[in-house]
Amino acid sequence: MALVEVQVPDIGDFDEVTVIELMVKVGDTVKAEQSLITVESDKASMEIPSSTAGVVKELRVALGDKIKQGSIVLVVEAVGAAAAPAVATAAAVSAPAPASAPVAAAPVAVAAAAASAASGPVQVHVPDIGDFKDVAVIEVMVKPGDTIKVEQSLITVESDKASMEIPSSHAGVLKELKVKVGDTVNIGDLLAILEGTVAAAAPVAVVAAPAASAAVASAPTAASTPVAAAAAAVAAPAHAPGGTTVGLPHASPSVRKFARELGVPLAEVKGSGLKGRITEADVQAFTQAVMSGAAQTKAQAAKAPASSGGDGAALGLIPWPKVDFAKFGPIERKEMGRIKKISGANLLRNAIMIPAVTNHDDADITDLEAFRVSTNKENEKSGVKVTMLAFLIKACVAALKKYPEFNSSLDGDALVYKNYWHIGFAADTPNGLMVPVIRDCDKKGVLQISQEMGELAKKAREGKLGPAEMTGATFTISSLGGIGGKYFTPIINAPEVAILGVCKSTMEPVWDGKQFVPRLMLPLSLTWDHRVIDGAAAARFNAFLGQILSDFRRVLL
Repeated sequence: MALVEVQVPDIGDFDEVTVIELMVKVGDTVKAEQSLITVESDKASMEIPSSTAGVVKELRVALGDKIKQGSIVLVVEAVGAAAAPAVATAAAVSAPAPASAPVAAAPVAVAAAAASAASGPVQVHVPDIGDFKDVAVIEVMVKPGDTIKVEQSLITVESDKASMEIPSSHAGVLKELKVKVGDTVNIGDLLAILEGTVAAAAPVAVVAAPAASAAVASAPTAASTPVAAAAAAVAAPAHAPGGTTVGLPHASPSVRKFARELGVPLAEVKGSGLKGRITEADVQAFTQAVMSGAAQTKAQAAKAPASSGGDGAALGLIPWPKVDFAKFGPIERKEMGRIKKISGANLLRNAIMIPAVTNHDDADITDLEAFRVSTNKENEKSGVKVTMLAFLIKACVAALKKYPEFNSSLDGDALVYKNYWHIGFAADTPNGLMVPVIRDCDKKGVLQISQEMGELAKKAREGKLGPAEMTGATFTISSLGGIGGKYFTPIINAPEVAILGVCKSTMEPVWDGKQFVPRLMLPLSLTWDHRVIDGAAAARFNAFLGQILSDFRRVLL
C-alpha cells in the first residue's frame, strides 16, 4: 500500500487560514471525504476533507498552524484507489493564470469597473463560495436603508461543513434585501440591490483563474468578489471598529455561532481582542453578567416596563415565577445546549397548539421476540443487529397504509395524504434528543432498516447528522425500551399528526381462556391530533398494530 500525502484542496479565496480543530489522530482509519481538520479565517470556518481513504500515518499540522491550498495535512497509507490526483487537478484549475492572462482579461476588468462606478441601482450576487450548494442563510447583518461598505458582510450562511459571511461587492445604500433567515442560496443568486454604488476594486479580478472567468459570464456582478475581497479587505476591512457607517460586531464566525447558541446580541458585547475584536471569553462574560443581574440587554431593558405580564402574558397566563434560588442554598447554573433550546421551543409549540390525545395498549410480542433472537443468531457474522424497533417500523408502515390519515398533515383546512412512508425515530444523544429519519421504509426489509438505523444513531451521537437526515418524516416512534417505564405521553412532532411511544417489554401472566400463561407484553402509547383523527380510528390503529406484532405474518397481507 502506498503512502499518500493529503493536501488542502481549493477552499476558495482564503490564504493562511488557522487550524482550530484536529478531528483525527495517527492510527485512525479515515474514509474519502471524511473531515480531518477545521480551519478558520476572519470570514469563515470550514472542515477540510480527506481526498484518500486509508490509515493515518503522520499528522503534518497542529492546532494554531497556518495553512493554505496545497499544504500537506497528513500522510495516509492508502486503501484502494486514491483520490489524490483530484487535489492536484483542483489546484491546477484554481492556480493563477500565466503572465499573459492578465493582459487578455484586462478589458473585462476595466469594463466591470466602469459599470460598477455608475450611481444607479446595482445588484449584489452570491460570489463563488466554493463547492457548496443550497447553503442556508442563518443570519442577516444589514437592513434596508443601511449604508454598505465594499466587503462589508451582508449575511452569514452555513452548510453541513462550514459557516461563512458573504460580503458586498459594492458600496452604497441598501435599497432591497432579497433573502431572509432560513432561505437557501447558491452562487449567482441575487442578494441585495444597492443605490449610489462605488467601484469595487474590479481590476483585481484580472488574476482570477480560468474557471473563475466562466463564472463571470453567468454572474457578472459576482466576478470580482472573492479575489477582490482579499485586496479590498486591506484598505477597507469589514467590521472596522470605530467605523461611522455601520456599527457591526467585530467577531469571527465561530464566535458569532457561539453567541447565537447562547442568544447573545453581539452588538452589545464589548470586545477585548485585538482592535476591539469580540472573543468567546467576552461572550461568556457578557452572559454571566446578564444572568447575575449585573447587566441587561437592550431587549430586556425595553421589556422591563411591561415585565409584570411575564412570559405567560401573551397566553393570558399569570407571570412565570422569578426566584432567587441562591437564597436557599448553593446552586450551579448551566446553559442549555443548542439542540435542547431548538427542540424545546418546538415541543412547547406542539404541546400548546395540537389538541393531543394518547391511547395506551399492550402488544403480545412473545413469538416476535423469539424470531428476533433467532434472526440475530443466524446473522451474527453480518454485524447487523436486529432490534425490536426495526420490526415496529415495518409494523407501523402496514398500519399507516391501512389508516392513511395517520400518515397525513394539516395544510390549512385541507389534509395532505403522503404516498411515502418515512419513519423518524427518537435518538438519545449527549447533546439532546434528535430524530433521524429512515426513508421509504415500505421498500426496505427489517435487516436493511436495522443497518440504516444503527448508522443514523451513530451519526446522531457524534453530532454529524445532516439536515436532510432529520427532515421529511411522516410518522415518528419514540422508544424507551432500553431504559424502562410502562407508559408515557409523547409529544407529536409537527407537521406529523401522530407519534408512537414504546416502553420496555415485560413478562406478564395472560389468560388464554383456560389458564394464565407467561407472555412478553410491549406497552404502546399512541398520541394523535384530535383535529385529524378521532378516538375510534386511534383505537383501531392500535388494535391493528398489536395484531401485527403478535403475528408478524400479517404484515404480508
